[in-house]
Amino acid sequence: MTEASAPITQDVATIPRKLPEGGKRNIVGLTREGLAEALRSIGVADKQVRMRTGQIWQWVYQWGVRDFDAMTNLSKAFRADLAEHFEIAVPEVVKREVSADGTRKYLVRIAGGHEVETVYIPEEDRGTLCISSQVGCTLTCSFCHTGTQKLVRNLTAGEIIGQVMLARDDLGEWPEQGKGSDENGPRLLSNIVLMGMGEPLYNFEAVRDAMKIAMDGEGISLSRRRITLSTSGVVPEIARAAEEIGCLLAVSFHATTDEVRDRLVPINKRWNIETLLNALREYPRLSNSERITFEYVMLDGVNDSDADAKRLVKLIAGIPAKINLIPFNEWPGAPYKRSSWERIEAFADIVYKAGYASPIRTPRGEDIMAACGQLKSETERARKSRKEIAAEAGL
Repeated sequence: MTEASAPITQDVATIPRKLPEGGKRNIVGLTREGLAEALRSIGVADKQVRMRTGQIWQWVYQWGVRDFDAMTNLSKAFRADLAEHFEIAVPEVVKREVSADGTRKYLVRIAGGHEVETVYIPEEDRGTLCISSQVGCTLTCSFCHTGTQKLVRNLTAGEIIGQVMLARDDLGEWPEQGKGSDENGPRLLSNIVLMGMGEPLYNFEAVRDAMKIAMDGEGISLSRRRITLSTSGVVPEIARAAEEIGCLLAVSFHATTDEVRDRLVPINKRWNIETLLNALREYPRLSNSERITFEYVMLDGVNDSDADAKRLVKLIAGIPAKINLIPFNEWPGAPYKRSSWERIEAFADIVYKAGYASPIRTPRGEDIMAACGQLKSETERARKSRKEIAAEAGL
């Protein structure tokens, strides 16, 4: 089997919380259909399943309730039955750090004792939560700190949506019972980006189910246009993401030639720039999205020349897009340096004059290693020498 025809599934499982004998099932992460089936399994009559599912859903995802006994529109007997069979559990926050710029980073422990990182970024007009989809990452992008951590496993849907729930806990943003999420003014957590640890499209089903919960109008109720999934280019899953999730798409592009992208984003050896761009041209139509975001990390002397900028706008011609320029966030042992501000502005100017929005992302949370490309669980932060990392990057 050739590299190009090899299956895209990874040799890693999405491991649900292991239950002890007679243990309780966690309902966090179940889709509406999954919750309905779980209720049937404990004897809820078919004619009541839809109503009971809706009631429990609203308590858990709209008002953030974790105790069945607080669900006062359910009978005491039914609440006791739920508490006997189920639990409402989210991942544990092991450590919380706050940057000088207000960015919050959470070290989150999930089933099996594994840890991932979640980041909340406050801005004037929004609050964005960057969530993880895997423990570690398999893609080994050479500029990314997370890429130096080996992949352990996929997160479950409950562990993914649980990151949203624990952040709302910390922000004190659950609305009062009986009220909607937006009735008390603008949201602190208004946007989700799947840009944390892992490649979301290598954990498709769990990501899809978690985002369905996030978008549900009777729960967390975030518009699909407030959710952005970032992929390094898992081409066979891009059309599926458009049809089954429909959120905004961002692509970790970072280079304008296959030679350079092979080194920066090794998945390019499997699905090269031409193949990736062909898939991206269809995404806005399939998902009814306005445009695709191309993420482009600025690396000094590697991908930041005027020629790179001109190639970039030529490559993406015909794709509704914006180019998000990311000053490289350095980390201990990193084999690259951040492009100078003058070089970044010159690159941005070429892109802008070609008709594309080219915002330069302001680094956030660098003092707590929470910036783009820096996420890496503290307990797994194995130190590698600069020479070792450079060798792995092919430098």
